[in-house]
Amino acid sequence: MPTDQPPPEQPFIAYELYSQTDYPLEAAPISRDWMDKAHQRFPYRCLPLTIANQAGWVLKNPIGFSAYWYGGPNKEDVELRYDGNPDPRICTHFGVGTVTFTIPFLFRTPPGINLWVKGPTNWIKDGIQPLEGLVESDWLASTFTMNWKFTRICEWVRFEKGEPFCMLVPVPRGLVESLLPRRESLDTEPDLKEQYHAWQASRSGFLHGLHTRDPAAVKQGWQKDYFQGKRPDGKGFHEHQTKLAVREFTPAPPPKPASLPPPTTEDEAGPY
Repeated sequence: MPTDQPPPEQPFIAYELYSQTDYPLEAAPISRDWMDKAHQRFPYRCLPLTIANQAGWVLKNPIGFSAYWYGGPNKEDVELRYDGNPDPRICTHFGVGTVTFTIPFLFRTPPGINLWVKGPTNWIKDGIQPLEGLVESDWLASTFTMNWKFTRICEWVRFEKGEPFCMLVPVPRGLVESLLPRRESLDTEPDLKEQYHAWQASRSGFLHGLHTRDPAAVKQGWQKDYFQGKRPDGKGFHEHQTKLAVREFTPAPPPKPASLPPPTTEDEAGPY
């Protein structure tokens, strides 16, 4: 139900399992290389695309390497070539043409919140596909891995150092099952039908104007109603978002020094 109150703040903790902390864990960025290279960076006009890019946190690769699948089912059928010494945190653990990244954190989400573990949204990589999983991270006391599956054989795939390889997206457990899906005729919602037809007419007219090089349409460039959160009748939606303010993980505090028992009379007097 819509509300003017922001959701309550809840902790999301990444427990560090090792002293080595060269796995960057950051809020997911809005930018994508292929979007930057597009003409006039037009993909950024698609608000659902850019919101999805930001909706979580990413883990970044600690070392550059290349991977090659010879096509067989065994883990030995994938070859890894590291930039430098072999790194056992990136391996071919499962076989069937997969590359496995171990994750040096144990995550804890608030009660009832799962983690959707996936590849970085809209991060295109040719020849290999991220596998996805849904983890009950509000109670689990073990780690999980991130895996990528080759989509073709006998071709090198490159992972750069600092490249995101995993994205973490919180998802309320039971949300999908709580929804009651049904199909309805649009005629059952006259107001929505009117707004849809108004949008359809506006969209068709704008596209026709672009096709015929109408000066007004060409100057406008693209329709911004959804980006601005406006309905066809001009009314705005007050909960509309154009960007996400995803917080960064705060660093772990330094370990506390070992506590010593209070001195005794003998301690204060000294051994001699």
